[in-house]
Amino acid sequence: MHQAGNHTTTKVFNLPDPASNCQRYVNQGNAKNGMQTMLVFRPMVPLPAILCRFLIITLLITSTFASAGDESGQPAPRFRAKTTTGVQFNNESIKGKVVLFEFWTTWCKYCEGEAQIVDDIAKEFSDKGLIVLAVDVLEPDQKVKKYVAEHPRSVPIVLTKDTNLAAMYNAQVYPIYVVIDRDGNIAGEQRGAAGDRGIRRMLRSAGLKSEE
Repeated sequence: MHQAGNHTTTKVFNLPDPASNCQRYVNQGNAKNGMQTMLVFRPMVPLPAILCRFLIITLLITSTFASAGDESGQPAPRFRAKTTTGVQFNNESIKGKVVLFEFWTTWCKYCEGEAQIVDDIAKEFSDKGLIVLAVDVLEPDQKVKKYVAEHPRSVPIVLTKDTNLAAMYNAQVYPIYVVIDRDGNIAGEQRGAAGDRGIRRMLRSAGLKSEE
C-alpha cells in the first residue's frame, strides 16, 4: 500500500491460537523516514486429530524405548522367580551361572517362531552353566498352561504372578532377551526377535561360546 510518499510493509506471523478467528494488527511507524510496518498475526490452522494422535503415539513409543535402553554392564536388578514346577530363582541362586531371560506371550508370533531356537540353545549349553527362564508376561495362568500343553517347551516357564522380572526389565514388546553373566551383571539385551545368531552373540558377551 502506498500513501503520499509513505511506504507500508506488511509482515504475516502465524500464532498457535486456533480458538481465535480474527487477525491482529500492530502498526509500527517510523516518523523519521516515513516508513510504516504493519504486522499481521494470523492463528495457525489446527492439526488434524488423526495427525495429533499419531504424533502423541510416536512420542510415547520413543520415550518407552529410551527408558528401556540397553543396560549392558550394569548389575542385574534384584529379582525373584518361581517356575511352574516350583523351582525358585533369585540373584543369589544364579551366582556363577549365565542366565537367559526370555520374555514372551502366547499371542506373539515371533516368540512362537523362536521358541525352538531358545530350547535348542538351552540344551546345548546346559552343561556349561546356562540357566534359561521363559517368562510369560501379563496373561492368565490357565491360558498359558493350555498354550504350553499345546506347544511344549523344554525350558522352565515362569508365570507373571510368580515373578517381578517383567517389571524389572520393562517388558512391553516381545520377545525380549536379557543375558546375565556369571558376575551378576547384564551382558546383553535384545528387544524384538533375535534369531539364533543374535542370542548366541549375547551369550558370547557373557563368556559362553559354541564349540567349533
